[in-house]
Amino acid sequence: MTKLVLASTSPFREGLLNKLGLPFITAAPQVDETPQAGESAPQLVSRLAAAKARALSDRYPDALIIGSDQVCVLRGQITGKPHTEQNACAQLRQASGQSVIFYTGLALWSGQRQQITLQCETFTVHFRHLSDEEIVAYVAREQPLNCAGSFKSEGLGITLFERLEGRDPNTLVGLPLIALCGMLRAAGMDPLIRPAFHAAREP
Repeated sequence: MTKLVLASTSPFREGLLNKLGLPFITAAPQVDETPQAGESAPQLVSRLAAAKARALSDRYPDALIIGSDQVCVLRGQITGKPHTEQNACAQLRQASGQSVIFYTGLALWSGQRQQITLQCETFTVHFRHLSDEEIVAYVAREQPLNCAGSFKSEGLGITLFERLEGRDPNTLVGLPLIALCGMLRAAGMDPLIRPAFHAAREP
C-alpha cells in the first residue's frame, strides 16, 4: 500500500491536492530556500521542489512524496512573498500594466523506486493598469501577504488581471495538478483508479 505525502503545510497546496480525491499526509520539509549564486528561476524552483520531496524520504521511506516551490519574475527579477501590506502594495505597483511570469517546480519522489521526477511549469499573468486606490483597497481586503506576486488568483485577485496564459490555472496557486496527475500515473497511482492504494491521514 503506497502512501502519498505532500511536503508542504501550505493550505493552498493542500486545497489543490484535495481536488484529486486521494488520501494524503501533509508534512513540513526542513529546506534552506536561499537561492544559489547564478541560479535561474527555473533552476531554483526545480532544486527546491526536489529538496523538499527528498527531505521527507527517511520519515516516509516507501511513500510517493510531492515537493513544490514557486517564484514569480517581474522585470527580470525574482520576487518573493511580500509579508507586509507595504511590500504587497509596492509589488503590485511594479506589476501594474506588466506581465509577470510564475515558475513552479514540481517533484515526485518514489521511495519504492528510489527515483525522482522533476518538472517546471510556467504561467504568465498579464496585469491591467491599476490605480493606487485599487491596489491599496485590494491588499487591505484580501491580505495576500504570504503569496508570491501579492495576489490570490483564486479570490479577488482575478480583478487585477487583463488575461492569464498557461496550460493549468492550478499552477498559479502553487501546485500544477495536470503535471502531477501525469507523474502519479507514471508511478502507478491513478487518481481515477484508487483501489490498490491507501493512505490514512496521520495526526
